[in-house]
Amino acid sequence: MFIYLNFCFCALLSQTKTGIALLYDEVSENAYDIRLKLTKEVLTIQKQDVVCVSGSDHSANGGAEHKVPVVISKMFKDQAADQTGMLFIGDAIMQVNGINVESATHEEVVHLLRNAGDEVTITVQYLREAPSFLKLPLGSPGPSSDHSSGASSPLFDSGLHLNGNSINTAPSSPSSPIANEPKYEKRWLDTLSVPLSMARISRYKAGTDKLRSNAFEVLALDGVSTGILQFYTAQESADWLRAISTNISDLTLQNMKMANKCCSPSDQVIHMGWVHERLEGTDSSQLYKFKFLALKGSSFYVFSTPPVSTLDWVRAEKIYNLCEVLFKIHKLWLADDCWLQANLYLGIHQDFDLEDHRPYCFSVMVGHGKSHYFNVELCSELAVWEKSFQRAIFLEVQRTGSKTYMCSWQGDTLCFTVDFALGFTCFDSKTKNVLWRFKFSQLKGSSDDGKTKVKLLFQNLDTKQIETKELEFQDLTAVLHCIHSFIAAKVASVDPVFIDSQSIARKYMYSN
Repeated sequence: MFIYLNFCFCALLSQTKTGIALLYDEVSENAYDIRLKLTKEVLTIQKQDVVCVSGSDHSANGGAEHKVPVVISKMFKDQAADQTGMLFIGDAIMQVNGINVESATHEEVVHLLRNAGDEVTITVQYLREAPSFLKLPLGSPGPSSDHSSGASSPLFDSGLHLNGNSINTAPSSPSSPIANEPKYEKRWLDTLSVPLSMARISRYKAGTDKLRSNAFEVLALDGVSTGILQFYTAQESADWLRAISTNISDLTLQNMKMANKCCSPSDQVIHMGWVHERLEGTDSSQLYKFKFLALKGSSFYVFSTPPVSTLDWVRAEKIYNLCEVLFKIHKLWLADDCWLQANLYLGIHQDFDLEDHRPYCFSVMVGHGKSHYFNVELCSELAVWEKSFQRAIFLEVQRTGSKTYMCSWQGDTLCFTVDFALGFTCFDSKTKNVLWRFKFSQLKGSSDDGKTKVKLLFQNLDTKQIETKELEFQDLTAVLHCIHSFIAAKVASVDPVFIDSQSIARKYMYSN
C-alpha cells in the first residue's frame, strides 16, 4: 500500500499543466496567443508557428531568410483587404489568425494566407523604413546605388500583394499540383523557459498598486520575465496563479531543506519567500519593490535578492532579532464590504496608513517605532507567513530563555529582565539586588508615552492591589515587542491550540 501511494504521489508531482493564454505587450498594447506548459520546475511559453513537414521548402522570396518581416507591398482596389480601411502598404505582418509569423519565411506566410479560409484576422505593425522601398514599381529592382549589382532589395522582395499574387509566387492549381510541393503544419514551439526556483510573481504594474486585469508576470531569479500573461477569465488567471505559486513554494521548500543541512539545529530556516514592500515616502514614483524575506534561527532577514550561499546571509539589507518584532495582518482582500466585515469579525489592525488598494497585506514592526509594510499575492501565502512568524518567535523565545535590557527609574540605572520561566524581574545594575519580581499572570495592563517611558501595572498576589512600575528605555518599542513575544510563547506552551485559534488569515481561508 505504501509503495502504491508513493507512486501516486510522484505521478502527481510530475503532472504537466497546459493551457492557452495571451502574451500582452504593455507598450504596443498588442496581444497574441501563446501556450503555457507548466512542470514542477519550469514554466515554458510556446508560440504557434508554421513548419514545413514534408517536401522541399523553397524560401526564395523574402521574409525571415532576409532578416526582415514580410510586409504588405500592394493592395488591390476594392478588394477585401482594401475595403477594411485598416491595412496599409508598409505594414509588417505579425500574426495570421493568431499564429505568430514574425520569424516565418515569405512562402510560409503565403501558404498560411491561402489556406486561412473565408475570414482572416491579420495583426500588423507599421514599419517606418519600409515605404521608400515599397514605392518602387512592381517587379523593379531595389534602390539604385553606385555599386548596385541589380539584385532586388530583400525588403522589396519580402512584400505581399493582398487579394492578388505575391512577387514571384504564382498560385498552383489544385488539379495540377507541383511535384514535391511542401506541406506545412501548425505547431506549438518552445520560445522561452523560465526556471521557477526562487522565481517571483506580480499581478501589479511595476512599482504601483494598479492591479492588472486577469493577468500577471513571472520573473526568474536571474531577472528573465515571461512578459505579461493575460487570461480570458478571472478563474483561469486564478487557477494558473495558484498552480505556479504552488510549484514555486515547493521548490523554495526544497531549497530550505538543502540549506538547513548546513545549519545547526538552532539556526534553521523556518520560512522564506518573495514579497512586495511598500517604500517609505509619498513622493516616491515607485511605491512598491520586491523584497526577499527569511526567518532563520534568531533573526528576521530582509534581502533585495535571495541568499544563495552561506556568505549571503550576512549581506542582508536588514536583520532583526525575532523576539523584538511584531507581526500584524492589515488587509485580506480588495472588496470594501468584505474589508469592513473582516475588521469587525476578525479584529484586523487598523492602526497603519492604508492608502493603497492591495489585498493580503501585513506589517512587521521593529525597534524604535519603525515598520516594514508588505504585500503578497495570495491569501494562502499570508497564512503561511503568519504561522511562520508565530513558530519562529516561539522557538526563539524558548531558545533564548530570557532577555535583559538596561533602563532607568528615579535616576537609578537598572536592569529589566523578561524570563520565560520567572516572568519580570528588575534589579540594580551595580549591586544585582532584585528590586521587584512578578509573574506573567500578574501583569494586568500597561501604558506608555510612545517614546521612552512605560508604566507596567502588576497585581500583588497578597494584597490584590495594583502596583505601578515606571521605567524608561532607550528603545521602548523593542522591549514592548519582547514582552509580547514572551507572553505569546508562554500561552502557546500551555495551550498550543490558542495560537491557531488567533490566526486571522486562516480564519478567512476556512470561512470561505
